[in-house]
Amino acid sequence: MAEAVEVSEGRGVMHLFWRVRSPEGAAEAIARFASADDQQAVTFSVLGGRADAGLMALSPDLDALDRLAKDLHGRGLDPVSSFISLTELSEYTATEDDERARLVAEGDDDVDSKLAAWNARIAGYRQNRLYPTLPDKRLIAFYPMSKTREPGANWYSLSFEERKALMLGHGRVGRKYAGRIIQLITGATGLDDWEWGVTLFADDPVAIKDIVYEMRFDPVSAEYGVFGPFWTGLLLPPDEVFSRAGA
Repeated sequence: MAEAVEVSEGRGVMHLFWRVRSPEGAAEAIARFASADDQQAVTFSVLGGRADAGLMALSPDLDALDRLAKDLHGRGLDPVSSFISLTELSEYTATEDDERARLVAEGDDDVDSKLAAWNARIAGYRQNRLYPTLPDKRLIAFYPMSKTREPGANWYSLSFEERKALMLGHGRVGRKYAGRIIQLITGATGLDDWEWGVTLFADDPVAIKDIVYEMRFDPVSAEYGVFGPFWTGLLLPPDEVFSRAGA
């Protein structure tokens, strides 16, 4: 047995997409993986014809993710696409000093208590970004993305302050969908062909369409975003996912 390859912070994340032949024991293998401490997996029936089935798996150990992938590929699941990333905190998250300055600028007369409440919320946010619990929803949508390096629209030539201001505005758009969308952004720079993976969970497909559409008008996406293929699926237990694929 290979030694664990553990990330120093957060979780390793693997998205897999397959054509299904005869997945003998695949559902049981996924259940065994998800039964281990700090490991999660959800399966989905991919809408459309590019793949039959998909899986999203989280683990602190990249070796465990690799063993799961190789095990499933040997059980009649032919890989169509994959994506490897890590959960991460955004470098553009507002700091306590940012929040204090905002409250003072607004003339708030109860800065200390407001700041204490903000610190509690941000601690929960950071926990959910690094160590998320995959939600119980009906739909999943996944797409990879990067920031442009085109002349005149090179994200990485902007100053940190410019990038932070743009990302804070981008985040305000996303927060409008709280309750309708649960979003997990994972980092893939140096690990995969794209820089980030975006996974959206929802019960209503209109919510997914609406948030992606509205985000396109935000400068972060309109001027600096490059998007890969979109994969959408119905979240279902593994047995049902494979039976729908005719296996």
